Amino acid sequence: MKYIRLILIPIIALVIGITISCERDDICAESTVTTPRLIIDLYDIDDQESTKNAFNVVVFGFDNDDILSGYANVTTNSLVLPLKTDANTTQYVVHKDYSYDDNDTPDDVSDDIIGGNQDILTINYSRELLYVSRACGYKTIFNNITVNIESDSDNWLISTQDLTDNEPIENENATHFNIFH
Repeated sequence: MKYIRLILIPIIALVIGITISCERDDICAESTVTTPRLIIDLYDIDDQESTKNAFNVVVFGFDNDDILSGYANVTTNSLVLPLKTDANTTQYVVHKDYSYDDNDTPDDVSDDIIGGNQDILTINYSRELLYVSRACGYKTIFNNITVNIESDSDNWLISTQDLTDNEPIENENATHFNIFH
């Protein structure tokens, strides 16, 4: 019995020591506000109080053929666009009434026909890093944002309206810009 106590006491002490020394996991909670995306609502150019849907919209990065998640031939009256955190400019191609015909030659892209009307949005900003927590790290806040529509011979996006009054974009709780079409 004496030997059992001599063996149990160190084992119990070891278990208690390990239990006390454990830390809770550092996991960034989903509810934690991280780097915000730019929110743009689409409005009717003729009735600027009314939102207006754009049909068969495809959005992809400029010089990038990857379609932005959630924007593959959708009908929408708003855009939620991530901004680059390693640059002060992000460009998107916003294509309305998008159609694609590969002419029954899927391996030959030289004869593909892409229909619709595409406009290029150039978003300029300055970046500021803000520490969130040890688990979440840093988030980027965007300051001095401007949204420009590249002019072409057939713009479907007509003009922009800044709703932030030059305030930093820190969250996704409200629309940041309106675009009229």
